[in-house]
Amino acid sequence: MTSLLTLALTLGSAIVIGSASAAGPVYPVADPDSFYLPPPDLAAHKPGDVLKSRPMPFNFYFPTSSVWQVLFRSTDSEGKPIAANTTFVLPNNHRPNGPLVSYQHIINALGNKCKLSTELYTTDLFTQIREAPGLNIALARGWAVALPDHLGPRMAYGAAKLGGQITLDGIRAVQSLPQLQVSKSPVGLAGYSGGGMATAWAAALAPAYAPELNIVGAAEGGVPMNLSKMARVLGPNPHVAFGLAMAAALGLEREYPDRINVSGQLNGQGRWLQQMIANGCTNEIMFWGVGRSATQVTDNKNFMDDPAAFRVLDENSLELYPGVPKTPIFEWHSPTDGLIPVDSIVNTTRRYCAAGAHVETLLTPTPDHLSAAVLGLPRALDWIDQRFRGEPLRGGC
Repeated sequence: MTSLLTLALTLGSAIVIGSASAAGPVYPVADPDSFYLPPPDLAAHKPGDVLKSRPMPFNFYFPTSSVWQVLFRSTDSEGKPIAANTTFVLPNNHRPNGPLVSYQHIINALGNKCKLSTELYTTDLFTQIREAPGLNIALARGWAVALPDHLGPRMAYGAAKLGGQITLDGIRAVQSLPQLQVSKSPVGLAGYSGGGMATAWAAALAPAYAPELNIVGAAEGGVPMNLSKMARVLGPNPHVAFGLAMAAALGLEREYPDRINVSGQLNGQGRWLQQMIANGCTNEIMFWGVGRSATQVTDNKNFMDDPAAFRVLDENSLELYPGVPKTPIFEWHSPTDGLIPVDSIVNTTRRYCAAGAHVETLLTPTPDHLSAAVLGLPRALDWIDQRFRGEPLRGGC
């Protein structure tokens, strides 16, 4: 049997996968908070149904807002019911049924301790919500904000389509709770890198998966739109951020346990690295994986030869998904981004335009992935504001 340990690396998504063998997935240590446990009748609920909700205490990141946590029913990558969650933030200047933004944050992690819903209340000084300044701009405008933990209950880092489904079901959930005052709100989507991937998938899936939602626009930046291409380009080479690649290998294995097996191909070094990062957050994952490569963690010489594994990558590649968003799209990226295939972004947006979608693209005057996030976000928020105000679309296609 041929096998694959495919490596695809990006700031918000990195994947290492392999064909089935004896060892199975290593799942994250369970969250100690019983709030996240699904009810016994989970399968009887529809996607987006609220399972639990609770108000939260004062939050340092959003000091003038009220915060809730909502557990809801969603669907995993193989069509099975799961319990997912979102954090809802309501500013004190929000008007009933005023704008709602679902913001999909960047999260490069495998542990439940790394969920945004947990990190908002952690005492760990090394854990910070990097995107809080941008979120506070949105809150200052009176927008309610939903922050889904879009990696799902298994912390399936690397599963792109899953993030889109959880995002849409999270919007359904918060709009069904009257006390949150967003039942009839227009909805905007936003996110960058891995969060941009969840955002872009939500926009593309919405016409079929959640057509009832009133999504007025989606701002998506630095989106990895073809994971298979990334895998083939990067191959087995050592990389300073290999830990992220290994993390997504384990995350994808968790999401597709019947189709992908990473653990069975690991050698001693690979099993050691797996143990060190299986419940880690970004800094831990980066530290333990720095400078390593796929050839160091597996003795299998044929790890680039598994068509079945590439089919999983294709299923999570937006460039290859035939659906087209109905909502307007604002897309931004660096034209020389070295972490993601820029040509896949161009191909995808051209296909959207040819199908009648409106896409506006901003090329940031910066050579790298990280700085593009900062430079593009203010323009993205202004663009979403224009959609909420009902202003005519300008430029684009």
